[in-house]
Amino acid sequence: MLVVATETIEREQVRATKAKGRGRAPVASCEDCFFRRNLLCALDLEDPCATFRPDHPEGLRPPRQLRFHFRQPGRTTAAWAFPSADEQASLHA
Repeated sequence: MLVVATETIEREQVRATKAKGRGRAPVASCEDCFFRRNLLCALDLEDPCATFRPDHPEGLRPPRQLRFHFRQPGRTTAAWAFPSADEQASLHA
């Protein structure tokens, strides 16, 4: 039991050290989750789940979405296309 607790503590220390060394945002935890803090979470997990949302004073915010980038004008036809009906008929005639 002591070995398991020691390994868990070491893993947490390594995780915290890596997060600090890279300059990234702090590691998310269930204690920081909007749902956990407002007693809306029904899960009993140690790590944050897929529905994790950070708790803010303003309340629940929607997750950030990727930006939509328009393609540059260029090729208007496909590099390869199916042959037309006439071309297929001539191939099989």
